[in-house]
Formats: sequence, structure tokens, C-alpha cells
Amino acid sequence: MDSKARSLVSRWRAATMAACLAISLMAGRSTAIADDAPPAQSPAERGYDWLTTRTYLPADFDQAVFDNLWKVWPAELRAQARNATPDERRRMAFSRYGLIERPGGDGGKPALGYVADGKSGWVMNCLACHTGKVAGKVILGAPNTHFALDTLTEEVRLTKLTMAKPLTHMDLGSLKMPLGTTRGTTNAVMFGVALGSLRDLNLDVRFDRPKPTMVHHDMDAPPFWNTRRKKFLYADGFVAKSPRPLLQFVMLPENSGATMRGWESDYSDILAWIESLEAPRYPWPIDRELARQGEVTFNRSCALCHGTYGDHASFPDRVVPLDEVGTDPIRLQSLSVAYRQEMQKSWYGHYGERSYRTDPGGYVAPPLNGIWASAPYLHNGSVPTLWHLFHPGERPVIWRRTENGFDQSKIGLEVTAFDELPPTARSNSEKREYFDTRRPGKSAAGHLFPSKLADDEKRDVLEYLKTL
Repeated sequence: MDSKARSLVSRWRAATMAACLAISLMAGRSTAIADDAPPAQSPAERGYDWLTTRTYLPADFDQAVFDNLWKVWPAELRAQARNATPDERRRMAFSRYGLIERPGGDGGKPALGYVADGKSGWVMNCLACHTGKVAGKVILGAPNTHFALDTLTEEVRLTKLTMAKPLTHMDLGSLKMPLGTTRGTTNAVMFGVALGSLRDLNLDVRFDRPKPTMVHHDMDAPPFWNTRRKKFLYADGFVAKSPRPLLQFVMLPENSGATMRGWESDYSDILAWIESLEAPRYPWPIDRELARQGEVTFNRSCALCHGTYGDHASFPDRVVPLDEVGTDPIRLQSLSVAYRQEMQKSWYGHYGERSYRTDPGGYVAPPLNGIWASAPYLHNGSVPTLWHLFHPGERPVIWRRTENGFDQSKIGLEVTAFDELPPTARSNSEKREYFDTRRPGKSAAGHLFPSKLADDEKRDVLEYLKTL
């Protein structure tokens, strides 16, 4: 072999060795990267990420509108805001509208119930209604009984007009239907009816469908942490539990049927997150002896409908007939049998494969885990404390809550009761601060079952409910 050939062979061998070394190093580097990679997220972890980072709707408003809301507030509050710092104004706005700061947030992002759209917009999500404060502490999955959606939307619309900004879906929709007549409640059921009227059975958008019958009424958001115990959803328990019905509230025409159907895996994760939540523990002292006595009474008098708790817990998912439970009927009457059947036949009901209660005839007696943290009570949020639930004759006609107070003696919201709406409540926003049980859909009547118990039995059962 001549020198030129030897030189070529030598260079080939060197190149080969270098390539082998590079491959070896790359393999080692890949192994190191794999070793250092974070573990895969669980479905529940992904679900929380979807809720808090992904936008499924257009923005309700932008940061500039939010920062200027104070300029349309009542005169006294506006004067306070004018002399406040931006951080103080934000706290005032969060208090006025019942918004929740993100845990660990720096105050520069949207509230927990909203997601940033990357263009300074605030996009609403499920947590706006389904995460709130109890005794001033934020609890994931607790009903947001502070949320003043109608007041917020009303003042966003006015602010946009003063800033010459275009109105969007919430601003325009609230001109045609109420969003909620009392702080902490929403007309959520009718949101789904209105949006669903623009969809066929595949969820494809159709503008030629007949207008639905609208029976407006307010609902109290149920706690998320009891969803795992249920087989059916909603106050009347007519919808078989699955991820699909959770998509009802993103049915704006901007989202095509294909888009919504494509989000099913996201909402499967979101349902997994909802079902991962644990009920919060009662944070104050409990009389354990009274609670033990109360458990005996509860299991004898209440468990048939509300289930049992502890090591051998069970939940019957029982619908109590309306004439038996006696609570406000409007929620039940707001959806016809035909509407329920159509939903079952649609994509939501897996085209009829899922069992729906299309004529439920009453309301589901819900699970009671964490009941101390889910005031007010009944499906419409008309009863402020558990004590009032157990003493029907003492339920207030009109009541107003404090922002962060908790009534430990009565177990529930700290409220002031009224026989009539105070004359100082003149504007719509002021009237929404008062729960008036005389209004349609807001009755505090019914659920008289505790009346059969002696006073000491009621006391004992109330103590037991703190332990759930």
C-alpha cells in the first residue's frame, strides 16, 4: 500500500472512531436528559393545567378595561379608588366582584377564574364559579359565593363604551338575559339552554333552529369535591356523568362543533382533576362526643337520601320527588322532558348510549362531604347556614352576607337578616347584595325533614356534619 492509500485509510479510521465516539456521547447525553426529565403529568394534573392556562372562549375584557372599572363605580367607592394605588384598586375590584387571586400570584395576572389570552385579555373558565373563599381562605372547588357576575359584566360594558372599545359576547348577552340576580348565584342552566339552541345533535352550529323557552332562575354552584361520588350531574341529576356535558359552557358560535368535539380529551382530564379534589376539613374545634351521637341520629334519619360516611361510605344518588322535598320548583321546571331527551340523543349523551333521567321529578339529595364549606344551602343558595336549614321557621326572608365572616355557631355564612329590602339599595348592583327569598326561583321553603328531630338531636347532627 503506497503512502497516499495509507493516508486515506488512516483518515477513514479516524473519522469512524470520531463518529462512534459522537454516537456514544449522544446516547449518554440522551440518557442523562431522560433521567433529568420531569415525570409525566397525571390526568388530574393536566386537567388543572388546562383550566388555568388554556383558553376555550374569547376574552371577556382586557387588562385596560379592568384597570379602569373603578371609574364607573358609585361615587363614594370611586372617590376611594381615585386616591388609591393600583394595587389597592385591584384589591377593591376583586372585593367588589368576588374575584379570587391566584395562589402565589404576584397580582399582575388575571384572577384565578380567568386565563390570560396572550393579548392582555381575560378569558373566563370554570373556576370563576367553582373556586371561592370560605372564611377568607381560598379553597379549590368550593362554590364562589362572592362572585358578582352580572355586576361585573354591567360595569365592564359601561367601561368599554366610555373607552370606545367593542362589546363582546358577555356584554351583549347580558342585555338579553340575566346572568345572576344575587351575588354568588348565576343563571347557569339557562346559559346552557341558550347556547345549545344554536347546535344540532353533533354540536355543529345551526342558526335556523327554533328559539328555546327560557325560564330564568339563579343557581348556587355545587362543590366540586363531591363529583366523584356521583353517577349523575346537576341538581336534578338528569345527566349521566361524563366529560362531555362539561363543555356546555363553551358553546359560543365561535367554537365549531369539530373544535368542541376535539376538546373531549382536555375535558376528560378536567373531570379527572375535579374528581381528585378532597373535601376540606373543618378548621375549628369539634365536640366529638356530640358528633358521635349525631352520627347515630344522622344514619337513622338522613342517610337514606344523603348516604353514609366513613370507612364504608355509600351514596344512593337518590332523586327526592318534588312534592316530598318541597323546595323551589323552578329549576326542575325550567327544562322540559323534550329538552332532556334531545340532550341525551346528542353528542353530549353519546347519541343515546348514556342513561339519562329525562323526567327526574325532583332533586337529588347531594353528598354532604365538606358541607360546612359549601354554604349557602339548597340548590338555589337560599339558606345561609346549616342551622337555618335545620330550623325552617327561622330562615330569613332577605339576607346579606359579610365578605369573609363565618358563623361558627350556625355553620355557614355570616349574615344580617331583613324583612324588607333596605331603601338604600337603589341600583341593580346594590340590590344584588341582598338575597330576597320572595323572588321567583329563590324560595327558601322546603326540606322540612329536620323538623322531625328534637332540639338536642339537631344540635348533635350539626356537630356531626362538621366531621364530614
